[in-house]
Amino acid sequence: MSKSPFLSSLEEYMTVRRYSKRTIRSYLQWIRSYILFHNKAHPKELHAKHVEDFLTYLSITRKVSTSTQRTALNALAFLYNKFLEQPLGDLSEFNRVKKQPKLPTVLTESEVMMVLQHLDPVYKLPIGLLYGSGLRLMECVRLRVNDVDLNLKQVRIWNGKGGKHRLSTLASELAPALKRQIEKVQHYLAEDLLNESFSGVWLPDALERKYKNANKSLGWQYLFPSMKLSVDPQSGLIRRHHIDETGINKALKRAAAKANITKQVSSHTLRHSFATHLLQNGADIRTVQQQLGHSDVKTTEIYTHVLKQGADGVKSPLSRLLGNNVIT
Repeated sequence: MSKSPFLSSLEEYMTVRRYSKRTIRSYLQWIRSYILFHNKAHPKELHAKHVEDFLTYLSITRKVSTSTQRTALNALAFLYNKFLEQPLGDLSEFNRVKKQPKLPTVLTESEVMMVLQHLDPVYKLPIGLLYGSGLRLMECVRLRVNDVDLNLKQVRIWNGKGGKHRLSTLASELAPALKRQIEKVQHYLAEDLLNESFSGVWLPDALERKYKNANKSLGWQYLFPSMKLSVDPQSGLIRRHHIDETGINKALKRAAAKANITKQVSSHTLRHSFATHLLQNGADIRTVQQQLGHSDVKTTEIYTHVLKQGADGVKSPLSRLLGNNVIT
C-alpha cells in the first residue's frame, strides 16, 4: 500500500520536529496497521475504544510481546495527543500483555576480557566504552568529541533514554585510544572542510541556531564517524554521520564465538555486566543507578541477583550433604 496523504503529512510533522528516523518508521508502521485494522477509517473518526480494541487484538490474536504492544500504544498516543490534538483519555480496558521479569545476561570479568581479546581492532574502543562506561549502543555511536572529558575521566550522555542527560565514568586506560580516535576525527574534518559541498555535522536545530559554526568545529563532530560522507535524507545536505551501530553487535557476536562463550552477547550484555561488576566491587546501588541513568532504583535492583549465592542466596542442601566431595 502506497503512503497515503494522511501518513505523508504525519511523517512530515515528525520530521520537522526532529524525531529520529527509527521512531518515525516505527510509528508510521503501527498507525498504518491501526488504520487497516479499522477498515481504513480515518483516525479522527475513531476513539479510545477503537485503540483499546486494536491493542487487545495485538495481545490476543497476534500474541505480540510486551514491548511491541507498548510501542504500538506510544505510536497511537502520539497520533491522538500530539498530531490530531484529540487526547485519548483513559485506556485501561485493553488486554495488556503480561511480562515476567527477565533476568539480564551477565558476563564474568574473565569473559569480558576474552571478548575484548578477540575483537576486531576497529571496534575495540566503542566496545570498551560500552562496558567501561555502561553506555547503551546508540548513546555510544552518537557521542561527540566534546562528550569525552579525559581530564575529569567522565563521559557526558545527552538525551539518553527518556531524553535524560547524565555523566558516567571513563576508564583512564582508554585515554590513549581516545586521543588517537580524536586525531582521526580531526583528519576527517580537515578533508571534509576542503569539500565545498560539505555542510557540517548534523546538530539539533536549537544548537545550530545558537552556535553558527559549531557544525564544522572539531568538538561537535561524532567521535565515531562514518568512513564516507552521505546525504542527510531529511535535509538533502552532505554530511558525515556516525558509524552504523549494527556493526558493533556483529563484532561482539564474532568475538564471543571465537572466545567459545555460549551466552547471548550483545551491546546490552556489556551494560548489564558493567552494572553487576560495579556492585560486586562495592559500589552502592544509588551510584549504579546514576551511572546507568535509571529513573527508578527498582530497575537497578535487578543486578543485585549476582551478589547472592545461588537462587535467592540459598545454599543447596546437596552441598551440605556432600561437603567437599564432588559427584563424578
